[in-house]
Amino acid sequence: MITKNKLDELVKKYETADFISPDPISIPHNFKTKKDIEIAGFIASLVAYGSRKVFLKKLDELFKIAQNEPLNFILNFESKILGDFNYRFGKPADFAEIFKIMRTLYEKDGGLEELFKYGYTNLDNPSHFGRGSQCYRASAMDTVTGEGSPNELEQKSYENISSMVRMQKMFSVVTDYFYSRVDKNIGQGFYFMIPDPRKGGAMKRMCMYLRWMVRKPPVDFGIWDFMPAAELLIPLDVHVARVSREMGLLTRKQNDFKAVIELTENLKKFDPQDPSKYDFAIFGLGVDEVHS
Repeated sequence: MITKNKLDELVKKYETADFISPDPISIPHNFKTKKDIEIAGFIASLVAYGSRKVFLKKLDELFKIAQNEPLNFILNFESKILGDFNYRFGKPADFAEIFKIMRTLYEKDGGLEELFKYGYTNLDNPSHFGRGSQCYRASAMDTVTGEGSPNELEQKSYENISSMVRMQKMFSVVTDYFYSRVDKNIGQGFYFMIPDPRKGGAMKRMCMYLRWMVRKPPVDFGIWDFMPAAELLIPLDVHVARVSREMGLLTRKQNDFKAVIELTENLKKFDPQDPSKYDFAIFGLGVDEVHS
């Protein structure tokens, strides 16, 4: 098992401004205002898969179409603006649907921060953004634990059940806002970019986006303050999972939401107030291995 001192050394080494330029977080760092940053970050997170070099090039292309004005682009969005813009699974129609729904979100419902905040703070109240929260609560518990009813789970001594439920429920409110407004004939690219947390996937890109918005600089932005960094989850991909297993931080073999919870809970033992800072350490350890 890796030590706290080693992890903290890696965080200190890699959580610097030098981390920004080759990372997808470089996209929102091009902007100054809060809403431009959160919109640019959300869009960047949608396509942050596959070759980093390729998707960063595609994002540069997209923001040229947006004339480097994310909020204005969303508020005045029309499908024809995109032309034939696409990226891998995401076809022009998929991107157009997402941006049209974001237009509604910013025109009528306060924007991305309000959507995430509502999902985080209203666990037991019906959501005007989507279906009732009790549905989310049950489905989130079933997905995370693979066990029985909410009542049965609440009787067990899972310290992290509350955090698990809250995070999956928040993600569900966000995705259902999009699902309830999408054209029923939309392709699978839309659902790849806006995945359903109830299916038990790692939700890597949404966890990453939330880290960007909540944690403080120098790399992350810290522009959302409705939740503490203590509740953020590690963005889990194949690389992070492999390195984490090598470090003895992850035993689960599947790279799913249960693995995210296991890894995050283990990292909380080193820093319960900011476990996701160790995302930089895990990244850095992989880099050090390559260059050793």
